[in-house]
Amino acid sequence: MAKKVKDPRPSWDEYFMDIAAVVAKRSNCSRRSVGAVIERNHHILSAGYNGTPKGVKNCFEGGCPRCAGKVKSGTHLDECLCTHAEQNAICQAACYGLPIDGSTIYVTISPCLTCAKLIINAGIKEVVYGGDYAFLDTVKKMFKAAGVRHRKYRSLKV
Repeated sequence: MAKKVKDPRPSWDEYFMDIAAVVAKRSNCSRRSVGAVIERNHHILSAGYNGTPKGVKNCFEGGCPRCAGKVKSGTHLDECLCTHAEQNAICQAACYGLPIDGSTIYVTISPCLTCAKLIINAGIKEVVYGGDYAFLDTVKKMFKAAGVRHRKYRSLKV
């Protein structure tokens, strides 16, 4: 009987989360870099990072008044021009006519309430997230009611 060889490749979770971390490096937000990857059946459908919308001066160039200021995290959100990574990934799929229903989104931090609503309405069925960023009980309850699984990514790296 042949000895079973350990697969040296990263797990699918590690693969997609690592890609989301690389996508986050394209962020133009001066406060936080976030990346998201939408996949189905182990194929990438779309990716997005946070920052100002197309045609608007980059955040790090002063395009976002909130990020250009010295406000405390979580405040003055009505001044922020940046689009979240999840929003950009969903918009990119829509822009190119890619259906994302039944997919999984990998995001480097937990989704906010607005992104959670978009994830649900886009038909995404699972959210795998890295760090916790104000992962509200409201979001968790909405995901449960809508049948969207969510779980925190736990790296196996030691």
